[in-house]
Amino acid sequence: MRQKLMTAAAVAMMAASPALAELTIVDTSYRTGPYAANGIPFSDGYQDYFTLLNERDGGIGGEMINLVECETGYNTEKGVECYEATKNAGDGALVYQPLSTGITYQLIPKATADGIPLHTMGYGRTSAKNGEVFKWVFNYPANYWDGASHAITHILNENGGDISGRKIALVYHNSAYGKEPIRTLENLAEKHGFELTLLPVDHPGQEQKSQWLQIRREKPDNVIMWGWGVMNQVAIQEAVNIRFPMDQFIGIWWSGSENDVKPAGDRADGYKALTFHNLGDDYPVYADIQEHVVDTGKAAGAGDQVGSVLYNRGMYAAMLAAEAVKTAQEMHGVSAINAAQMRDGMENLEMTEEKMAALGLPNFGPEFKVSCENHGGNGFGAVSQWDAEAGEFTLITDYYQSDQEIIGKLVAEDSAQFAEENGIEPGC
Repeated sequence: MRQKLMTAAAVAMMAASPALAELTIVDTSYRTGPYAANGIPFSDGYQDYFTLLNERDGGIGGEMINLVECETGYNTEKGVECYEATKNAGDGALVYQPLSTGITYQLIPKATADGIPLHTMGYGRTSAKNGEVFKWVFNYPANYWDGASHAITHILNENGGDISGRKIALVYHNSAYGKEPIRTLENLAEKHGFELTLLPVDHPGQEQKSQWLQIRREKPDNVIMWGWGVMNQVAIQEAVNIRFPMDQFIGIWWSGSENDVKPAGDRADGYKALTFHNLGDDYPVYADIQEHVVDTGKAAGAGDQVGSVLYNRGMYAAMLAAEAVKTAQEMHGVSAINAAQMRDGMENLEMTEEKMAALGLPNFGPEFKVSCENHGGNGFGAVSQWDAEAGEFTLITDYYQSDQEIIGKLVAEDSAQFAEENGIEPGC
């Protein structure tokens, strides 16, 4: 069952009517606005997986999924409005996946007060990894600070483990999202002796001439990008224009989709991007999605995004949510779980290769285990590279762990400050 809700009034009417399903999942999507090209495939993958579970399995644990979509336009104010309008939908929303760091920051206190978990997979407030402080927020399997460390580790591996004296530039979206890796990179620069240059790009990112002229002038050895939407396309094109070597240009996982590289054509060949899941559609689950969702006309979109990087990410997020639902059902011995029980399921989630293979996703993501103390997983990621001739990103490394010494310290410091400012007594 899918309901697309665009206004608070529509949601209020739906919430007042008899519930059509027991498990309500809200998709705060953005199919409009400057970031729609990236929001659409994620939302398609997120919704299609839940539709698959309804159509193939009769829901989760015998309970059908009530899928509610609310359009945010990647606008923080609209995102908060969507949350308020949908949190009581059906029998109550079980979890939110805001897909926006700005929206996440605004929802953390609201969702905490309401007792509704947030899953900010690979984005949001990184220190929410500390579950003793952020009891209702989860950012597994990896976070932004993991990503910053993954980028530096890859550069280290490419240079014999020594990058002292090397120049590395960060081109970043001038927002809470883009600023997240700065503290980690500064600590890593001190540890490894590289020179860090910070180059902010204002929303939405269509104007970057001055930043890339500076890169051409200062000649950094590597560029790391923290972009989203059109900013990524423009940055890659500008890098091509100044003939910056693509294999020394690496983006965070939100800067590594087909949408980002295709506008530059063959000249984007060799561009790299981080990821915390595998790529392509060569997995058994996609045959089921094709049969039960796309071919039956029940796809969230046109059905043309299946297997793309961001479709995979949305599908992965939905799979993790579904597995948390199953965990909660098993823990509490009920099928119609509530948001508090969903939180328990998320906090006790364990993803093994055996479990992923059984779901039709063998070798799709790293193994990880969530706990009260650790809401962020084990911090593993990999590097992908764009093959222009094949028209796809492929993994070029195994999964490897981030620098836990540095990141653990930063998470502890930031979460302790948040706890003090908000009168939170940490603990399990």
